Amino acid sequence: MNKIPVKNQIRENHIWCVIPVYNNKHTVRDVALKCSLITKNVLVVDDGSTDVDILSLLSDVDVVVLNHKTNMGKGQAILTAAGYIEENGGEYMITIDADGQHDPEDIKKFLPIILENDSSLIIGSRDFNTDNIPKKSRFGRRFANLWLQIETGIHIDDCQCGFRAYPVKYINNLSFSGRRYDFEAEALAKAAWAGLELKTVPVSVYYPKPMERVSHFKPFLDNLRISLVHAMLVGRRLLPLKHKRLVNRQKVYFAESLWHPIKFLKLLLKENATPEGLAISAAVGVFLATLPLFFLHTLVIIYFSVRLHLNKVMAVNIQHLCLPPFVPVFCIEIGHYIRYGYWLTDISFETIFSQFSHRMFEWVLGSLILAPIGAVWIGSVVFFTATFIKKRMNSNV
Repeated sequence: MNKIPVKNQIRENHIWCVIPVYNNKHTVRDVALKCSLITKNVLVVDDGSTDVDILSLLSDVDVVVLNHKTNMGKGQAILTAAGYIEENGGEYMITIDADGQHDPEDIKKFLPIILENDSSLIIGSRDFNTDNIPKKSRFGRRFANLWLQIETGIHIDDCQCGFRAYPVKYINNLSFSGRRYDFEAEALAKAAWAGLELKTVPVSVYYPKPMERVSHFKPFLDNLRISLVHAMLVGRRLLPLKHKRLVNRQKVYFAESLWHPIKFLKLLLKENATPEGLAISAAVGVFLATLPLFFLHTLVIIYFSVRLHLNKVMAVNIQHLCLPPFVPVFCIEIGHYIRYGYWLTDISFETIFSQFSHRMFEWVLGSLILAPIGAVWIGSVVFFTATFIKKRMNSNV
């Protein structure tokens, strides 16, 4: 890596601005110049750019330049910066994209929160009341926010924004599997699990017209990576194992809140009560209720709801749609048809209980088909119903 030596810093200057860059020759210089007017320490990580020599382009700008010989991904560029900054006595890094989407002046909004403590991860909340906001960005923002709430129980306005402030000593003590755009989703969940507080600040955003945009986001490949990271995080969250804690914070546990039944009921009704949250809760409840879990449905649904921060009232009560005998018999019929190519027309004590081993296999087989279909259908109904009710309530305010 090519490095320009940095000056000795005093404690007040232990905040760095980090600009990961890959093929943004038309905007990176302006971003770096504006950042250098606000913070004394600016670090540019050239992630294998091929459109320009970043070191030469910024030779007259007071910044540090690190260079990846090949493109390794935005996540790796951020981790490279975090390691370098901690080695040089830095405590916080504020990451800002090199494409000019964010206004470096907004860095000032991060500073008061950073100075409060050293264990907050601060995320910019983009103002989407502006021109040229892509519809996919609006949807992606809501979808990502929902996943973060499921994984951590924390709701923030915009967990996709790359304009962030990371406390480097904590980030460097966590392990990450993502190295590209998937890193930013993984970083929030694991930071929250480690005890870091997630905070937001409002930031402006600029989106050029579609024909003028330069984006290195690969819709299929990067969305696949992000989906796999979320699947990994949800799977890890379901395991009854403690997460690595770096910061100790007082936590209100589920059992402790039972001592205050009124507050507890209000908490249950409000938790994850967005249309998306209610839909996911309903979908998980129906999915689990369709499986042949034999008298354990409620316990399993409560476990999933607690671990994934779902709306427990919705998840537990929606299972009543799957009460015997209709759903189990339907599953058996589907499983029987898959095995033999025709429907089981004789539903009786003899065919169900005396041939239980056969029916059990068919029940499991059929439930694997019906459970996801029922979950998607019920989840969709709940989502659109909740959205409609929410709009009606907002219009009456």
